[in-house]
Amino acid sequence: MRLKDKVCIVTGSSYGIGETIAERFAEEGAKVVINSRSLERASKTASKLKEKGYDVIPVAADMSVKKSANALMEKTMEKFGKIDVVVNNAGINRIGPALEISEEDWRAVIDTNLTGVFFGSQAAGKHMQASGGSIINMTSVFGQVCVPMRAAYSSSKHGIIGLTKVLAVEWAEKNIRVNAVAPAYIKTPLDETDQDVGGYGDDDVVRRTPLRRFGTTKEVADVCLFLASDDASYVTGSTYNVDGGWVAYGGW
Repeated sequence: MRLKDKVCIVTGSSYGIGETIAERFAEEGAKVVINSRSLERASKTASKLKEKGYDVIPVAADMSVKKSANALMEKTMEKFGKIDVVVNNAGINRIGPALEISEEDWRAVIDTNLTGVFFGSQAAGKHMQASGGSIINMTSVFGQVCVPMRAAYSSSKHGIIGLTKVLAVEWAEKNIRVNAVAPAYIKTPLDETDQDVGGYGDDDVVRRTPLRRFGTTKEVADVCLFLASDDASYVTGSTYNVDGGWVAYGGW
């Protein structure tokens, strides 16, 4: 029970990686806030976890809107009285040639992936000033390396790594630890959507990955669990790759 009685917020946790993180935290004794822009989606996921006996609540919030991010933290404080862990997981992707990406798509990705992480961290940090806490930002291997047709996505994920470092050193004196997790290809509905427009398939991913397989949402969640727990009490400002060796490998 590494997170016993800790209050944890996981943004974008109605499905995929975020949902697995939320469930993994609940398994370890945390009180978890399930978040989505849609209250219906958040409530559906929260209901599934409640049926398993976990202490969870759904809260709708659009993390790209500062007022909404602040409201998420306030509702958590009203319910539980504290915030110990925030996982800034909510994110989107838009795939296409850089010469053709629309202003709307560019802003949507940057606003959700990067600005949303900042607003979430800023809002959480204000409540963590007195007692400390752990903030975990979801970046990507494409925050360190790049492939074509990901101009907005890769820019946002590179920015998250820089933001993580700044917040980590700025808030260290308050005992607020800030780290990032960088998955490579994880089998989720988002990956299936990306394959439809990204020009790649399962065989391409497996061939390029040194461990010769996709990662799982649980493998990402377990790294987040470590960073959220006291086991990582001397860890801050770091980015943890969950990538099967993707970034380390520079071959064809």
